[in-house]
Amino acid sequence: MRNTARRAVQVVCVLTTASLLAACGAGKERPSEDGTAVGVTDTTIKVGAHFPLTGPAAPGYSEIPSGHQAFYEYVNDNGGVHGREIEMVVKDDAYNPTNTSAVTNDMILQDEIFAMVAGLGTPTHRAVVQRLNDDGIPDLFVSSGSLQWGDDPASSPMTFGWQPDYEIEGKIIGQYVKENMPDAKVGLFLQDDDFGEDGEKGARQFLDSQIVDVQKYTPGGSTDFAPQMSSFKSKGVDLVLGFNTPSYTALSQIAAQGVGFKSKWFYSNVGSDPALVGGLLASMTKGKIPAEQGVKLMDGMMTTEYIPGVDAPEDEWVKLWQKVWDEYSKKGSEKLTNYRIYGMSQAYTFVQALQANGKDLTRESIVETIEKEGASFEGPGLAPFRFSEDSHMGISGTSVVELKNGASEPLTPVLVTDIGDAPIEEDDSAASDAPPSSGLPE
Repeated sequence: MRNTARRAVQVVCVLTTASLLAACGAGKERPSEDGTAVGVTDTTIKVGAHFPLTGPAAPGYSEIPSGHQAFYEYVNDNGGVHGREIEMVVKDDAYNPTNTSAVTNDMILQDEIFAMVAGLGTPTHRAVVQRLNDDGIPDLFVSSGSLQWGDDPASSPMTFGWQPDYEIEGKIIGQYVKENMPDAKVGLFLQDDDFGEDGEKGARQFLDSQIVDVQKYTPGGSTDFAPQMSSFKSKGVDLVLGFNTPSYTALSQIAAQGVGFKSKWFYSNVGSDPALVGGLLASMTKGKIPAEQGVKLMDGMMTTEYIPGVDAPEDEWVKLWQKVWDEYSKKGSEKLTNYRIYGMSQAYTFVQALQANGKDLTRESIVETIEKEGASFEGPGLAPFRFSEDSHMGISGTSVVELKNGASEPLTPVLVTDIGDAPIEEDDSAASDAPPSSGLPE
């Protein structure tokens, strides 16, 4: 049943440094005045998230929470989850770990969130993961593929990943290159944190003898990558594997053109959105590379894919996301993007977890529910989740694709694996052809 009065999803986009002094045990499971868990009433569930709504990481990433918000409003207008509507507090950390700590503190102490859902970034979320776990606050479906979110539940029992981790993505990329480009001289272009480290670890399982150069960058540091591209050129690199964010895909392409470095490119999923990179190239070059030319520049580049995107408008999941976005987007002129699809896909998983938990919701019960039932959650993901008591890792695989005219063409079937020396196998068992007719998890 649709509610006649739509509850607006709360969005707080103010960077704040208030409430820096944490109350001891502020987030521990405790009943609120009406006897329910903190952040939960008989009619509402309040969750929080930190995202870079401003700053250099904002392009693309700032769109993810709008996907969450649109899907939650759709859920709320269709009766909510066990009679409760979802409220989402989003705060801007500008992709700065110090800011992440401050806004997370505010969400715990002032907003009194039930859980953190989809907090974004490897360096940023690392700054708060211990606090959330120490306070017993569910830290669900982090928007990052770092291993630290899921490979050690004993140390971080409240934290769960969502997307494929960077190590298994590196393994799948590495195997593809080894089997299809065995003579390639490989250069690694890496973000200098867990993102790059985990990706390199996976790739080296297959490509250690083919890697001839490694170049790294620090987020927020220098934007001149001529030295790195010149190094690749001097070492004879003819294939670059990039584990980097979208801005650095654009910067690496600008620098490569500037020093006359020509190569094949294989970017991880994080940095490979053609529309976004094309727009960044246009902005960074002040129009010297138009957005359309930037998209075209990515033709022939390889990447990975684990959920269907805007280049698959006939996919039934994408049809659902388009329907929800058309009805619930805050600004009618904004288009559905892959980042908004990512947000809706995460939101669908969270709603599914709430449905499976039942009416009696506590912080401990939602964690237990995901551990016991999460591996069987359905959704748009091409590969199964790995959730269990022993693993809080997210989606277990990807396919390898090639970009052409802003769309992806598959080069492999869905490939699944796990960290370490787990084998890589074909498995499309998780690929659900269509969502339930209601658009809501059953």
